[in-house]
Amino acid sequence: MEKYKNPSLTPEERALDLLSKMTLEEKIAQINIIRGAEYAYESMKQFTCTVEENDNINLDKVRETVGKRGIGYVHDIYSVPRIKNQLQKFLVEETRLGIPCIFTAEALHGVSFAGCSIFPVPLTLSQTFNPELVRQIGDGIATETRAIGHHEILAPNLDVARDPRWGRTEETFGEDTYLSSEMAAAIISGEQKGDISRNDSVICEPKHYCVHGMPEGGLNCAPARVGQREVETCYLPVFEAGIKRGGAYNVMACYNSIDGELVMTSEHYLKEVLKERFGLRGISRADWGGVMRILNTHHMTRSKSETVRMALSGGLDMQGCCDIPAREWEEIIYSLVEEGKLEAAKIDDSVLRILKMKFELGLFENPYADDALPEKVIRCDKHKAVSLKAAEQAMVLLKNDGTLPMGDKYKKIALIGPSSASQKVGGYSSTVRGYKINSVYDELRLRYPEAEIHQCDGCAITHNHGESVHYVDGQPHLTKIVDADIDDMIDDAVKLAADADIAVLVCGDNNVTSGEGADRCHLILNGRQRELILKVAATGTPVVLVLENGKAVDLSEETKVCASILVAGFGGEFGAKAIVEVLSGDINPAGRLSVSYPRDEGMLPCYYSKLPGGSNGYLEGDTSPLYAFGHGLSYTKFDYSNLCVTPLGGYRHEIRFTVTNAGDMDGDEVAQLYVNDIDSSIVTPMKLLRKFERISLKAGESREISFVLDFDDFKLLGLNWKWKVEPGDFDIMVGASSSDIRLNQIINIR
Repeated sequence: MEKYKNPSLTPEERALDLLSKMTLEEKIAQINIIRGAEYAYESMKQFTCTVEENDNINLDKVRETVGKRGIGYVHDIYSVPRIKNQLQKFLVEETRLGIPCIFTAEALHGVSFAGCSIFPVPLTLSQTFNPELVRQIGDGIATETRAIGHHEILAPNLDVARDPRWGRTEETFGEDTYLSSEMAAAIISGEQKGDISRNDSVICEPKHYCVHGMPEGGLNCAPARVGQREVETCYLPVFEAGIKRGGAYNVMACYNSIDGELVMTSEHYLKEVLKERFGLRGISRADWGGVMRILNTHHMTRSKSETVRMALSGGLDMQGCCDIPAREWEEIIYSLVEEGKLEAAKIDDSVLRILKMKFELGLFENPYADDALPEKVIRCDKHKAVSLKAAEQAMVLLKNDGTLPMGDKYKKIALIGPSSASQKVGGYSSTVRGYKINSVYDELRLRYPEAEIHQCDGCAITHNHGESVHYVDGQPHLTKIVDADIDDMIDDAVKLAADADIAVLVCGDNNVTSGEGADRCHLILNGRQRELILKVAATGTPVVLVLENGKAVDLSEETKVCASILVAGFGGEFGAKAIVEVLSGDINPAGRLSVSYPRDEGMLPCYYSKLPGGSNGYLEGDTSPLYAFGHGLSYTKFDYSNLCVTPLGGYRHEIRFTVTNAGDMDGDEVAQLYVNDIDSSIVTPMKLLRKFERISLKAGESREISFVLDFDDFKLLGLNWKWKVEPGDFDIMVGASSSDIRLNQIINIR
């Protein structure tokens, strides 16, 4: 038996043996990727990356492209296991060495195959402030992804979102480094489960390493104008948490440059930081079409050959997809190695990493997916329950004058808004097939069967009609405008509201105003939504505004006229049910904002942890957020007391305090601890989130919360570029949000 076929040897031993038997052509094929849907006879018209269940793989076309060399990865082949098994069988049985491929999928908040679960988007998940719940979501995502035959996901998105104009904010865990790091470790732990050979786990490839969420002008892929200290303190820690704590194998390099240094070609970011400091086990891959942007967008090279050489020499391991055609990619690399322009050792290192992953996945012993597994796990009761729970815990009550909860006191309800009868779920999701997603209208009628409920869209979010394929950096995205047929009916909506006891308006974003390639220069609700809200409010009927949004919006006018405002975000397939549960009072909201909402779109950037030093105000008003990071109200009242700080030796300090539910309704509270380094040699934020805990308290119940702070909670990156805790005073602040500190105590560290 060949050593690499012996399962009793370690993955590294097997990978080294197999590598020694490979030709240069076979090695290069392992750092290549093809789009699987292109090798089916006919891909699904509704989703260009999907293969119909009754279709087949055109093996003659595969033989023409892949030959006896094999291929490392196959992307965009969303289908049942039978389809993938056809392609895998070819690779196992007809290539010289029988090396299986890794099937790669998009699975941001559910795998992108029609009929699979649609969980809340990451920004909505982060509003739960519940890492354990996010871990369970990761578990569900991985279980369904692996069930249909995929081994790797191009997720999660670990960008720290610092510009709300950026369309991809919905894909992130928000603006804060600590919260994002906790969520990163949680979701990756749930997806990889510590053992990627399991039939319910996947390899994670976090993106977009490493400063993609603060693009210049809020434009996707635009340069990041941030300094090295900010990179190290604000952005890299999230990826470090995902890799070191979560265990992520791979990383997708961002399209953009950081202070002029292009990450895709950077030895510092891809070698020194990623592989040497963070100990990345797997590979770094370009984003879709990323390699050719070196030539065509960044203008750093003048030929494809030099472009590939620069990327791979800088530390990139392989192209993304549709960067360069598969055969041409391999031919260019082969020539570079043969001409001595690219070290063969570089190729060996990348291939060895890939082979080790394939052995750890168990692909050589179990290359095929189980055809019976999808039916058992896709949208199973467990996944539905955790999806609903996440949507419920993510509900953020921004404002409430007592109008909510509705209870049973309103007999005549006007339900208005472009999202009131059509639920929005966010980008990079599965498409609905075989089931129906209820809208707020559906759920409201179920909850209030005796009430008189009148629904009117009022206006559209966008007027792009029908569906079409648009391209984002070369990748085709099918866009279906779910409110395409909505006409402006503001006058009709106003009449309904005027004759109702309460008006519930469901507004926000759709897949044109939020998502990849959906960057905005305005933060007000798109279309005539603001006009609709103001005119309905002018009737004098109490207005409850519900937002299904993918990023922060300008609510400067809405907050003046609405009795209550609820941020639901994109809550997945059970988002509408969670909304109605909160509106009715069946659920007490406890979600918290993970991005700050500015008072005006001109007040950007707007995040709570900005460095001090700017003016205290604009000519037009205050610089503070309208609704700050961590903000969220409840139907009950929580008191904080008995703060006690106990030194434990060294930098360790125990922080204890008591939270009491002082109201008359059971509920959750998210206690947050912030630290301010008062005496520092560099400029630091006035407060940084260091700990948080979500707890459930019955009416009248009290509970003591305890946190332990250590070196990492007090450290800064000093003038000598070393992490250290400087002697001096630190303000320990405990409260309900970054703008609602209830207790504080100054301690001295010597």
